[in-house]
Amino acid sequence: MPNLIKHIELTTGENPKATIIWMHGLGSDCWDFVPIVKEIDLPDNLPIRFIFPQAPSRPITINNGYVMPGWYDISMDELSGASRKADEAGVRESQGFINDLIAREISRGMPSDKIILAGFSQGGVIALQTALRHKEELGGVLALSTYLVLGDSLGAEKSLANANIPIFMAHGTQDAVIAPALAHASRDALKAARYQVEWHDYPMEHSVCAEEIADVTAWIAKQFQSRILLA
Repeated sequence: MPNLIKHIELTTGENPKATIIWMHGLGSDCWDFVPIVKEIDLPDNLPIRFIFPQAPSRPITINNGYVMPGWYDISMDELSGASRKADEAGVRESQGFINDLIAREISRGMPSDKIILAGFSQGGVIALQTALRHKEELGGVLALSTYLVLGDSLGAEKSLANANIPIFMAHGTQDAVIAPALAHASRDALKAARYQVEWHDYPMEHSVCAEEIADVTAWIAKQFQSRILLA
């Protein structure tokens, strides 16, 4: 097993039956979404292992080259939907980090189809990038306030094991960081590729709101109950 990226691990009960790997956004860290564990109110018979990885620090073009935690480099043109090729090397490097965490979960007995990838903003990009290409069936993707990158290569790289992976996408109607139009275009591209996308929008900016957390909780419970309790 390779050296794993820095991460925090929490469990909601003994002998977890599922895993959620949750990636933070640009400039944040592995602690950013830890508080959400207490807000996601799942049944006691669905203990979950949460893993919050830390993005490496790198120069970020959109912030004048300032070094900060980021899953890949990014520019304003990319966020606004203007034409700029994504930082493919950075995206694929981070995809590898998450693949390593998935492999570690499987090595310690967690079935791949009971692993959900989740992410906010840049973290959501990596969640989608990784899950749609992962060779083993995963349990789902939570893609919050985010968008799709490297879409041109998806047709050749998509995993047949995850052709029907459940995808929860959500975005703020007032998001001034990632244009809603970019999120809508990403959703439409995924649907055109025949992915199952459950779409939600909320009257918020580039953030997470209480209504969204409630919808996320219901979606997680639905995925895990069907794969665990009904298995």
